[in-house]
Amino acid sequence: MPYAIDLFCGAGGMSEGLIQAGYHILFSSDISEDVERTYTHRHEQLGLHQGQNTYFHRADISQLNGDFIFQSIHSLEIFQGHEIPEIDAIFGGPPCQGFSLAGRRKKNDPRNMLFREYIRVISEVQPKYVVMENVEGFLFTKLDNFIGVTGINYPDDTLVTELLANELNAIGYRVLTPRLLDASNYGVPQKRRRAIFIAFRHDQAPPQYPEVNENQEIVTVQDAISDLIIDNAHTINNDSLTNYQVRSNLGRTPRILNANRHGIEFGDPIAHRGPIQNHDLSRHSEAVIQRFSLYREGENTSTVLNRILNNGLENVLFNYPDLLIECFNKQDEYNDLVSLADALEDGSAGEDIVKKFLSKKGNRLRYNRNQPAPTVVTLPDDFIVPFENRIPTVRELARLQSFDDSFEFRGKRTTGGVRRRVEVPQYTQVGNAVPPLLSKAIGLKIKEALNTENNTDTLENEFIIV
Repeated sequence: MPYAIDLFCGAGGMSEGLIQAGYHILFSSDISEDVERTYTHRHEQLGLHQGQNTYFHRADISQLNGDFIFQSIHSLEIFQGHEIPEIDAIFGGPPCQGFSLAGRRKKNDPRNMLFREYIRVISEVQPKYVVMENVEGFLFTKLDNFIGVTGINYPDDTLVTELLANELNAIGYRVLTPRLLDASNYGVPQKRRRAIFIAFRHDQAPPQYPEVNENQEIVTVQDAISDLIIDNAHTINNDSLTNYQVRSNLGRTPRILNANRHGIEFGDPIAHRGPIQNHDLSRHSEAVIQRFSLYREGENTSTVLNRILNNGLENVLFNYPDLLIECFNKQDEYNDLVSLADALEDGSAGEDIVKKFLSKKGNRLRYNRNQPAPTVVTLPDDFIVPFENRIPTVRELARLQSFDDSFEFRGKRTTGGVRRRVEVPQYTQVGNAVPPLLSKAIGLKIKEALNTENNTDTLENEFIIV
């Protein structure tokens, strides 16, 4: 049974998948009090109890060090009077905003330095294997004035991937060439591409990335959330559940019946019982509902804009009355509602008017039920569900991330304004998480390497040579 550490653990997507893969999470950490509530509650559900068989510490990673981590593990009841085990693997995903392809990246964004602290902790703990997850933009980011944990002062415009490989090599690790993995290839109903880095200590067998199974069924939005449609009676449609929905209900993550220094005894997964959690609907105004109704499945705002400009709309006064009034009050080109409605119907309204009709939001999209969802993000109003004129709930996004229905997200459902700088509400917890099924696929490959005799020459073409 492998022992793992999960840093930047967030709400627990990485840990969830690792437990499914058979790992014992001895130590975990994150800076947010909000995610701590979610993470520790879930682990209590699963039989991981603080101070008994696991240790969570809320802290900035710059305040963590190897001595504290080992002291925390040594303090666990299961290791009292015994030597603590060697750490098999550290998993972590430093916050990705500084590397994101969405928006302008800054080479000296302080968030980019968090991965340096991650390397420092690795150098102090010396686990057998290292896994780091990040956004695609990580692969193309360059940094200036970077001084490594070994004291190397790197030239300006050095790729982060080169920094990572050099730093890990200097502290005794070899690094596999990073891969972009798409979560939809591992049973997640979401096209989420993430950069994955795997390194192994020089005395360990080289691991491999999880392969794509050609027979893997692609799970669609309909497969994942069609049972969560709310009908007029405000009940959930569960007449005919898909295999994915059944697994989400019954659970994928096993309960830990007993954990001691000799290993873990796993029980059955936690099945969902009672009312579905985290499935509160947002209260949309009539104008917003009418705006959402403009989007056909798979259409984004640009597509809807061009369709209206080219083809017009039908019966605007009847179908979009509140939206029409809202648009009318934002413009001074048309003198009455009827003339504005006529222009929207016959396609003569100009682009400026149609944009006011659609609102300023330029990146909204309605899910296509027959495809996996695009990347789940932290702002739910970027998306509309296929079946109803509303944004997805926290539970629906959690399904698209492959969380079990028994996994309860704690804290505020959403927040806004300056509070977003310090608060991590449920929507953000879900959007920032590693999909558990992707984590499980990676964890199983590391576990496979742990059970393999050391032969560091078998995958030479997989390595970055530094």
